[in-house]
Amino acid sequence: MLLAGHLLLLLALLLVAPAGLFDPGAREFVLLLGLVGIWRYGWGAVHLGRALLYRHRIFPRLRRAAEALAATADGPRVPELVLVVTIWRIPPETTATALRAALEEAARTGLPTMLVVALVEPADLRLVKAVVARAPAELRLRVAIVRLPPTGKRLALAAALRAVARRRVDPEAAVVVMDGDAVLTPGSLVRTLPFLPLLPELAALTTDQDSLLEGPAALAAWHRLRFAQRHLLMSSLGLSRTLLSVTGRMSVYRAAIATDPELIGRIERDRLDHWRLGRIDFLTGEDKSTWLWILERGLPMLYVPDVRVWTIEHPPAPGFFAATTALMLRWSGNMLRAGKKALALGPARIGPFLWWCLVDQRLSIWTPLVGPVAVLLLALLATPLVLWAYAVWVLATRLLLALGLLVASGRLHGGWPLLIWYNQVYGALVKSWVLFRLDRQRWTRQAIAAPIRPGGALRAAGSLYFHLLALGALLLAVGFATGVLALPPRPFALLPS
Repeated sequence: MLLAGHLLLLLALLLVAPAGLFDPGAREFVLLLGLVGIWRYGWGAVHLGRALLYRHRIFPRLRRAAEALAATADGPRVPELVLVVTIWRIPPETTATALRAALEEAARTGLPTMLVVALVEPADLRLVKAVVARAPAELRLRVAIVRLPPTGKRLALAAALRAVARRRVDPEAAVVVMDGDAVLTPGSLVRTLPFLPLLPELAALTTDQDSLLEGPAALAAWHRLRFAQRHLLMSSLGLSRTLLSVTGRMSVYRAAIATDPELIGRIERDRLDHWRLGRIDFLTGEDKSTWLWILERGLPMLYVPDVRVWTIEHPPAPGFFAATTALMLRWSGNMLRAGKKALALGPARIGPFLWWCLVDQRLSIWTPLVGPVAVLLLALLATPLVLWAYAVWVLATRLLLALGLLVASGRLHGGWPLLIWYNQVYGALVKSWVLFRLDRQRWTRQAIAAPIRPGGALRAAGSLYFHLLALGALLLAVGFATGVLALPPRPFALLPS
């Protein structure tokens, strides 16, 4: 219904378009949008083509090889399974659902399993014990509980992995790291674990994800859009045997990697030295830290697109706008802080395609703002008809992007075209805010924020100054490119000789 309404609105705008809407006099505006559009949509087409190649040609070969290996009686096997689950301030029914699904999937593998749970609340401890008591009878299970003060997920995950290391698991064991709100689907471990013995150099892998959210329909559609976009991007990067993160929702590591003291130390304390903000200790984004550690060592990663994990989402704030803003702030901060460190590794070390994806992440802070800024300038200083033309442009191009997601992921929602525009434009504004405030960090669920350091007011003033300077530069650049702004014919004529 929403998609039909979108199409009808687009057709109506085209059919009753006022005279002069496509006036050749607006060629500067069309040229500017065209150049930016060629860049943005051309790059999107590259990702779509790579994703389809990976999903339909490259990965099926890996899948067949993994299944053949699993069917071989004397072939290499994963010797042991370790489930590492972090729980804090997750509704108990969500935690129970996630743990039950994880133990059922572990039983399907037939492997001896160790469950390591990092938690804070005594109520969570009682819940874990109750779920474990009802674990499948055939599961060979041992359990380790790690209780910590409420200091955040980084310290919890590091403590849990140290608990795994102390038990001296086999280096070739599979360590599944997952949040307490991630629900494994039937067969997910059986279909995922064989890739570790199949690819002996593989450090980590992750799977497709989708979301379940009981809340506003717009917010549920927004979450599902984010995961569909993730699926396309991860499939594209899978062609290069690398990823943009080893997601904390559910990823599988080789035990030799997960128990490495250097990796655990990186999870516990990662930082970035910034020329203006000083040393920034990472509060969030532990999945980005593991990804960086693997990148630095040139180890391959794998995306498994035909296995899906569901995440039970709980909005961090009431209302669509507040919830999406909170999540964008956290995700953008993680992306920009880790991306800055990954870019410094250079294309020779991390691969030219991934390196350019990281460059594009920086460019995408500004390119989505070019169209809205140009439209506003032209509407105020030239003709308001440009608003009509821009509406047609947005409805048409974002519909094409949504159809691209349908091709890549098999998922579509009628609200996605406008949500894509919202993510691009408002998301770019959020990213630009974060770019100049990389020291500002907050967990959305745990209500833990980075401490305010001495000189915070001065740093905040500097962040505001540079942010406004960058936005002003963008405004001037777009103004001159569209011809709305122009230098006087003789700009230095009034200066004394």
